[in-house]
Amino acid sequence: MENTLIMSSSPHLRDKDSTSRIMLDVIIALIPAAAAGVWFFGFRALLVLVTTVFTCVASEYVYCRVLKRNITISDLSAVVTGMLLGMNLPPEIPLWIAAVGGVVAIVIVKQLFGGIGQNFMNPALAARVFLTVSWPVQMTRWTFPDTVSTATPLALIKGGMEAAEGTLPGYLDLFIGNVAGCIGETSKLALLIGAAYLIYRRVITVEIPAAFIGTVALITFIFGGDRIFSGDFVYHVLSGGLILGAFFMATDYSSSPVTRKGRLIMGIGCGLITAVIRLYASYPEGVSFSILLMNVATPLIDRFTIPRSFGGEKKVA
Repeated sequence: MENTLIMSSSPHLRDKDSTSRIMLDVIIALIPAAAAGVWFFGFRALLVLVTTVFTCVASEYVYCRVLKRNITISDLSAVVTGMLLGMNLPPEIPLWIAAVGGVVAIVIVKQLFGGIGQNFMNPALAARVFLTVSWPVQMTRWTFPDTVSTATPLALIKGGMEAAEGTLPGYLDLFIGNVAGCIGETSKLALLIGAAYLIYRRVITVEIPAAFIGTVALITFIFGGDRIFSGDFVYHVLSGGLILGAFFMATDYSSSPVTRKGRLIMGIGCGLITAVIRLYASYPEGVSFSILLMNVATPLIDRFTIPRSFGGEKKVA
């Protein structure tokens, strides 16, 4: 009888999944897209991925050792950050720049804010934006899978559909990944395979990806063409880092809302910002910026969407 009633602090509902198990699921889900990137871009893409993963793990280990904290590399979160960062980089990026990105992601964005679960924005995306601002030429030097320098599909659209006519890749190339772009964002087929695995394993829910992708599709369909309701929304959905960002980065536990309503709001907000940047700003892609901006807004979203406790709250006089 003495074990019938157990008094303890929250959480009172527990799950058998651990942090390392969840991170392992994310790694498994990322493998198809990472493998597709290596297949299309070659051995150089593998070097970038190895560099970012190694730098992230090493940075976390050294940081914890220097500050005499528990070593946390066994939870695999640094591996996930390294994979996501590498997949968000061009295949020809200098390896030392990729390494700098790994240090920024782990030390500045993750560990200085308290480690896993405490970072207020996605470390890999924050590092990518830092690298883009610091080394814009190297971060926007794209190569086609046959190593020929070219522009991304979104950059071609930004330059004008008429100017790009005859050079834009078709839907099939966009879906398979035979286009210029970051290592892990080009093959939508591989990304969707990984996303399906995460949903099956209940690691993520569909609210943020569905709202994110649906909003981009709607806005680009309405305003993305020469006249209203004539935009090629399919091209916008299949181009750039939308699928990668929606399923693998906007759904980060630490920096996304906890309620279903909040996740829908975040997805819609990400979609609106992404579409506006793609259609009206000078930069051709807006996924990274939109996710980071909504990461910052997450505490405010949680504040207004978390339901009241049972019985309500007493008003303070």
